[in-house]
Amino acid sequence: MATENSAPRSLRLRIAFCGRVNAGKSSLVNLIADQDVSIVSPEPGTTTDAVTKAMELRPLGPVTLVDTAGLDDGSALGPRRAERALRAIESCDLAVLVAPPGDWGPTEEAIASAAARRGTPLMIVVNKVDDEAAERIADGSARAGVPSLRCSCVRARTDPGYREAIMAGFKKAVVELCPEGAFAPQAILADLLPVGDEPALLVLVAPIDGETPRGRLIMPQVQSIRDALDARAITVVVQDGEYQKALAALSRAPDLVVCDSQVIGAVHRDTPPGVALTTFSILFSRVKGDMEALAAGCATLSALSPGDRVLVAEACTHHPSFDDIGRVKLPRWIREHAGSAIDIDHSAGGDYPADLGGYRLVVHCGACTLTRKEGIVRIERAREAGVAITNYGMAISLMHGALERALEPFPSALAAYRDAALRDAALRDAAGDRAATL
Repeated sequence: MATENSAPRSLRLRIAFCGRVNAGKSSLVNLIADQDVSIVSPEPGTTTDAVTKAMELRPLGPVTLVDTAGLDDGSALGPRRAERALRAIESCDLAVLVAPPGDWGPTEEAIASAAARRGTPLMIVVNKVDDEAAERIADGSARAGVPSLRCSCVRARTDPGYREAIMAGFKKAVVELCPEGAFAPQAILADLLPVGDEPALLVLVAPIDGETPRGRLIMPQVQSIRDALDARAITVVVQDGEYQKALAALSRAPDLVVCDSQVIGAVHRDTPPGVALTTFSILFSRVKGDMEALAAGCATLSALSPGDRVLVAEACTHHPSFDDIGRVKLPRWIREHAGSAIDIDHSAGGDYPADLGGYRLVVHCGACTLTRKEGIVRIERAREAGVAITNYGMAISLMHGALERALEPFPSALAAYRDAALRDAALRDAAGDRAATL
């Protein structure tokens, strides 16, 4: 199991604590973390922006606790803080609504609705409960249709036995509410390898260029290697310049080849027919979201028209290099592929635009730094805006003539792409016929 110091952010269960100003969210976060993560004060609005804490919630596993601002913050910055809090609720794996006893109002309803809108499991913790208040808790949690936990964070600070009981109840609710497999690592490539007496043979092509972090590999490569080791596969890792030599040195053809998206064209040409091939980014498209939706969205890349707007979205933040994939290479390849003037914008980190309505297509990175839920929410927001969305690996594979082969290991995604491509072609033909008639 990953430890609190080694588990990357993307592999942690993300738990957001939300509620009114001064409901006791920060106190509960500190109670769960067993340390002063957030400032606690009777002064309303102490938490002004999300505070996060990575920890090990034993025996469940690595989690990230997110303490959000009060949704009813009446300050000048209140609306912006509330917007960020709602965003955290929608994209977390579990929302914990901290409510006062005997009172369930518009704020609690808004949080319950936000969670329901994205299918986010909701736990209700009724805080500041003393012996007298315990019997007069409002039935708001019952109306929300979710279980609730009653506690007094004040008492828990001085009563170890009570705190232990609250922690046990909290962990039990987390297990009950979280989706099946939430604490189990998801296969990246292991399920694509044959199972038999002989270990599978895997080749990973990982170029080392100006964008590769010094002294290490990028996260998708590291996690793929770990997944292959867990599957007991024989794994060969080479740079693209040595790929042909590696194939020649092997006693048999590999069962699977995975390469960096930027070298998919060359690796596609050099990989023998019948050998399964894909990219790291395409592998992560199913780990981090809706693979079929991203495959279907990729067809829009071949249907762009002059003046269309494309958003290139990155989940991480970094200083762009002279030949940056998101800011230099992708825009160049998109314009060359479209054969026309395309307006291209960029977003990075958490700055995914709230309004995607002006775009024809979103090309998202592999989302290796996002949790699966965060990746799915970004896809859903594009769908709600009527905007096609794909990811780097699929887009680059298409523009280098290798998409269908790179999707062959995933039949449903390949079918989704082909259906969308046929649909887009039919729409273009119909539009051309109408134009000719006019």
